[in-house]
Amino acid sequence: MPILDRFSKTFRLSNELSKEMLAEFYGTFILVSFAVAASAQYVFTDLSSYLTVNFANGMGLVLAIYAAGGVSGASLNPAASIALCLHGFIPWYKYPFYTIAEIAGAFAASAVQYGINYDMLNAYDGGNRTTYGPTATAAVFSTFPNPEVSNLNCFFDQVFGTFVLVICIFAILDKRNSMPIDKGLIPLSMGGIVFAIGTCWAGNCGYAINPARDLGPRLFTAVAGWGLEPFSFRNYGWFWIPIVGPMVGATIGYFVYQLCIEIHWAPEPESTDVVVSANGTKEKPVELTGVDNIAFISSKGRISDILRSDI
Repeated sequence: MPILDRFSKTFRLSNELSKEMLAEFYGTFILVSFAVAASAQYVFTDLSSYLTVNFANGMGLVLAIYAAGGVSGASLNPAASIALCLHGFIPWYKYPFYTIAEIAGAFAASAVQYGINYDMLNAYDGGNRTTYGPTATAAVFSTFPNPEVSNLNCFFDQVFGTFVLVICIFAILDKRNSMPIDKGLIPLSMGGIVFAIGTCWAGNCGYAINPARDLGPRLFTAVAGWGLEPFSFRNYGWFWIPIVGPMVGATIGYFVYQLCIEIHWAPEPESTDVVVSANGTKEKPVELTGVDNIAFISSKGRISDILRSDI
């Protein structure tokens, strides 16, 4: 018997939104742990290349979705969550709670990786925490632009990168288009998107394409010795770009996918299923990532059970 079974009644959360927030925190913690650790290896050692950084970011997303997808659907990205809310996959009232949990998970992951890489960090910068210069280390945690690239160029880079991310996400989740037959392949597909984006569009400003993944670590560096520099960089003209750019790109990506692909499918029969959320509001019964997301239970049971009964 697992040792925590005897304490399960004490530790088990009963509120569904609390469970989902914990899952988003946990999943984002895993995602950012891989991302920051890969950057640390790249900067502090000769054991890594930028290709391995991209691979680690992609695999970090894969493992994060496997870890948290069964509870919350593993959005792990406030920009992607906007598109999912627009489509009805996530109810809007959950959006701020998911975002807070994701930023907190990214902050915690940065703190842990700071501790793990503390000695290498000190050996590299001599204890002088800086955002720019030959021994700058803030970029290990959050993204910064190429010195040759303007803020305006970086903004459009973030818009386009997240646009690509979102249209690919919907292509995978759209069961009438290219959803993998085996739902367990969906996390691998999602990780493949991030890996591909990193190999194609990292040069301008590091492909944050996720406000939580960038803001959480940036907040950590601000309180861990770097001061205001991670925010005041380029006269406060940079830090908002990896936050606002992905939000704009995700919104555009959602509408482009709808206008180019999804609205052209033949209408499906209306479902008689009724889904009532924890706060009593009606929600759309959908498959988010092909897992038993507690927010999407129909009157016939869990989505995965219904799918298995049709086979």
